[in-house]
Parts: sequence; C-alpha cells; structure tokens
Amino acid sequence: MAKAIKGFKPDFLWGGATAANQVEGAYDKDGKGLNTADMVKYIPKEERGIHNFSMDVTADYIEDVLAGKVDDRYPKRDGIDFYHHYKEDIALFAELGFKVFRLSINWSRIFPNGDDAEPNEAGLQFYDNVFDELKKYDIEPLVTLSHYETPLELSRKYNGWYDRRVIGFFTKYAETVFTRYKDKVKYWLTFNEINVMTHSPYTGGGVLVDKLPNKTKDQIAYQAVHHQFVASSLATKLAHEIIPDVQVGCMLARMETYPHTNNPDDILEAQHQNDLNLFFTDVQVKGEYPSYMNRYFAENNITVEKETGDDEIIKQYPVDFISFSYYMSVTVSTQGKHDEVAGNMIKGGVKNEYLETSDWGWQIDPKGLRVALRDFHNRYGKPLFIVENGLGAFDKVEEDGSIHDPYRIDYLKKHIEQMKEAVKDGVDLMGYTAWGPIDLISMSTSEMSKRYGFIYVDQDDDGNGTLNRSKKDSFDWYKNVIATNGEEL
Repeated sequence: MAKAIKGFKPDFLWGGATAANQVEGAYDKDGKGLNTADMVKYIPKEERGIHNFSMDVTADYIEDVLAGKVDDRYPKRDGIDFYHHYKEDIALFAELGFKVFRLSINWSRIFPNGDDAEPNEAGLQFYDNVFDELKKYDIEPLVTLSHYETPLELSRKYNGWYDRRVIGFFTKYAETVFTRYKDKVKYWLTFNEINVMTHSPYTGGGVLVDKLPNKTKDQIAYQAVHHQFVASSLATKLAHEIIPDVQVGCMLARMETYPHTNNPDDILEAQHQNDLNLFFTDVQVKGEYPSYMNRYFAENNITVEKETGDDEIIKQYPVDFISFSYYMSVTVSTQGKHDEVAGNMIKGGVKNEYLETSDWGWQIDPKGLRVALRDFHNRYGKPLFIVENGLGAFDKVEEDGSIHDPYRIDYLKKHIEQMKEAVKDGVDLMGYTAWGPIDLISMSTSEMSKRYGFIYVDQDDDGNGTLNRSKKDSFDWYKNVIATNGEEL
C-alpha cells in the first residue's frame, strides 16, 4: 500500500525574517557608520501616491544631506530600536515557538566605512549578544551578509558594487564575521534579493547611476551584479573553510510571471521575464552564465567585464540552497496593457482578474507560491527556503488594545497551504520565515503604517510613539501553526 504523504518534515524551520536597516535603529551608536539605507527619506503619501515611490538617491543628494542642506526624515535610521529591545523581541519570538530567526548583519556596524583596516569591536559584540540571546531559546540564526546595507562610504568613494575593489572589502567583512560567529551561526545568505540590482542599483549595491552618465542603467547593474556573483562565491568558499557544517544560500526576489492571454507572444514574453528573474539563481546555483542571456546582452548593448578566473570561481563555489522572497505574481501583456498594478520592484503589469489586491496594489496569489516552488525544484533540485512572505496592511488598535488582523491570517494560511501542497509534490523545503514578524519600517516606502507583524509596535509614520510591543490576533494563530508543524491552519 502506498505511504500517505504528510506535510512538513519534523525538523522544518519555522520563524520570521527582518533586516537590520528596517529594525535596528541606533544608526550613529557605538561606532556604526552610515549605510545606503540611512539616506532613503520618507515621502508622505500625499506626495508620492500609494504606488509611486523610488528607492534610488543621487550623489548630489547624499552630499547635500551630509552637509546639512536638506531637512528630510530618514525612518530607517531609527527603525523600531531593536538595538535596545532585542531581548524583549527575541523573548516574543521564542513565545511564538520560532525555530529560526532571519536577520542581517549591518555591514557598516562592523566596518563603518566599508574599507576600514580593522573591524569595530562594539558592532561585533552587539551581534554576539543577539546570537547568545537566540541560543538561550534554541532559535537558529539565519544571517544575511548584505541586505541593502552597503556602507555609504563605499558608495561615495568607489560607487559601490560597480567598482571591482568592493569584492575585496566584502570578502574581508565575510571572513571577519564567519570567524567571529563560527560556533553560533550555521545558516548564511550572501546577498538579499540579488536581482534588485537591476531595479534599483543604489538599493542593491550602493551604485549611484548618475555618476555614470554615459552608461545605461542595465549596463551598470549587470556589471555590478557580476561583482556580487564573484563575491558570493568567494564568501561561500570562505564559509565552508571556516565553519563546520555550514550551509550557504543565495536569495532571490521571485517574480513568478504569467502571460495575460494564451497569445504565443504573451507566453514568450512571460517566459522571457521568468528567465531574466531566474538568471540570478542560474548563475549562483548552476555556476555559470546561462546561454539565453547572450541575446539579451547583445540586444541591450550590455558587456560584462570579467577578469581571468571569475568564471572558474563562480563555477567552483555554488550555493548549498536557494532562498527567496515571494509576495505576489506578475502578469504581462504584449498588447500595450501595462501599469495597471504595482508591486515590490514592479511598477506596471496587467491586473490579473483572478486575484485579489492588497492595500498597496500587490496582487495576492497563494497558488503562485506553489508554482514558484515547483519551478525552482524542477530547475535546480536543491533545497529551498522561503525567507520572506507576508502581507503589508493597515492595522487598527481597538480601545481595549487588541488588534484584529484576520486579513493577515487569511493571507498566510493560504500561502502555507500551498507550501504544503508543494511539499507533497516532492519539493525539498527547509523552512519558512514570515516577513516582518514584528512591525518594521517598510523597505519600499520607509513608512510604518504598512505593517506586517504578529507583534505591533507603537510608532507612527512620523516616528511618534512609545515603541511598546503588543500581540495581534495573528500572534496566537502563528504560534499554533508552529506548534502543530503546519497541520492546524
């Protein structure tokens, strides 16, 4: 008799995910240097509209900020003050039953300028304290080396990842933290959403496009990401040399793309967009540039300058597993239809009549997550880890302090159901870290009112509030999901 296929494996890693630049705060404490996220200002809704924003800044703007010539507000500098609340927050994560907590190390907390001769001991000690607190509750850290936190001085002096010299600064940083935390961290990611480079070179790699007026954005982005590919491979090599039983993953913002119609032109366009998205994992997992990019590079006048040995490094040190974020799917049309919906890094796309839309214009597609998992599994055959998935929404605090968020429970429940279906399909899934288990500053809009958490943080878009933490209804729901290993949703 055939054995019944159950859901998630017993050691499935349930948890939540954050980024240093969105939670830590303390941007100028204990020797930390400025990073690129510290320069991204808050733009009120009435000025930007709900779907219209930019994560890029210019070289002149940075200099004006540093010279005190502008009076803007930078919410990511303050975050939710995890720097001083980490014990309280980790205790809440432990109460939820977390097996894993994904966080990033703020590179400029360790090397304030990026190219410093010696690391900042106070920064190293902070993460020691965080990892020790996690260990107290048997929570595994999953650590991202670079999560939109390029030291600002690397942007100003070298133009970020466009300059090959940054590879050396990154590998020195990686070696420093691998050596320091080799007994505390066994799961690492190199670059968060590495494909964001083609959408926002400043966010993805501290690259100031306006400094290179004679080059296209695509030319700049693909050159910079090549340097990240080499750096990722070298970091993977170092991790395996320094840390016993280490596992190193890549991280992609998965943009599962559908054709709007069964017109073959739409189908080809969707296939093309999926290839442009999966190019990044093709390189980091298969260890080589895929042939389908040759035509794209040629038709867009993109030349990637490589040094002797780059291809061999990329081939020799692929990642151990694939991690990715998934929030929505994208629908494309070749019939002149576009700009009907918004999304994370996607401005445009055709409205999918079969899907609901979030308050921020993101199309909600739980079954698309199953499609993405199956595609990854069939393409690579590597273990997979969903390290971001969640719903940004407006939350209301009732008079008695309670926060009812059935919309968040519904969103997560439907996505976890599809994860379970994918596991039954044969997908090797390591774990799931819901994005923003505690409310944090939005990456894309730098606002606080776009809330993801199971834990509410009392702070508004203007930075006012007590910073008190409180539980939403979704807190107890997710706690039970973890306790039952996803069987009770």
